[in-house]
Amino acid sequence: MEQLQQGVRRLVAPNPSPMTYRGTCSYVIGTGEVAVIDPGPNDPKHLGAIVDGLGPERISHILVTHAHLDHSPGARALSEATGAPVYAFGPPDAGRSAIMTELAARGVAGGGEGVDHAFAPDRLLGDGEVLSHGDWALTALHTPGHFCNHLSFAFDDSVLSGDVIMGWSSTLISPPDGDLRDYYASLARIESLAPRILYPGHGAPVLDPRALIAEQRAHRETRSAQILAALRAGAATPASLTSQIYRDLAPPLHGAAQRNIFAHLIELTQQNKIQPASTLAPTSEFSLR
Repeated sequence: MEQLQQGVRRLVAPNPSPMTYRGTCSYVIGTGEVAVIDPGPNDPKHLGAIVDGLGPERISHILVTHAHLDHSPGARALSEATGAPVYAFGPPDAGRSAIMTELAARGVAGGGEGVDHAFAPDRLLGDGEVLSHGDWALTALHTPGHFCNHLSFAFDDSVLSGDVIMGWSSTLISPPDGDLRDYYASLARIESLAPRILYPGHGAPVLDPRALIAEQRAHRETRSAQILAALRAGAATPASLTSQIYRDLAPPLHGAAQRNIFAHLIELTQQNKIQPASTLAPTSEFSLR
């Protein structure tokens, strides 16, 4: 288990993939009676490594940033092994915006890492709620965008940012679980805290949060500009826009890219810059207003 700063340790789950980089980062907060953030997949080897790495210390709280299969399934197994309750913002559909709720009701489904539909926390954490025990205190921050029930956690001068800001890649935004408008708001929320460092759900600690947040925001704004430029040549679907914009992307990643494109199309529709030919859907044709 790697010590990152006083009161923050990390163990990376053995679940590397094109979506998870080297694996999901599980964090241990405090000493003695500790909190574990994101136990990861239900992997007995990884969960055992967390418990064994703590020695005589005891897990008193289990916190989950969001209900994706690479972050949350291990929480219930770790809870059963330790007796510690599981805390989160809510079930997988908690925190959805109105437009995403409507899309979900019509059967639009996301993809990518996959939703942990069985996830059910024991206790809910509200936005801004402080959870403290022993020598540690965490402030829950509702930071949707990557996922509607996503929490980040402020700890001293750091923020554990889950997947809303990662240390190796821009985050996947896959409607109806992901929401680009919410993502922009979450970036601004974390930026306003001026954290010294970010501890993400995947990848290395972010040593210059302000610079990375600016880079991530600019990346999204550039993608929206590319979409608008493509639509000036005529109406297009998310699939055809993906082929135009992601020319060098490996085919296995085209599905995730197409969902990102759809997220941008929804946000541009909300800005009244574009419109779908009929219903707002991943297969719809979009054009400029």
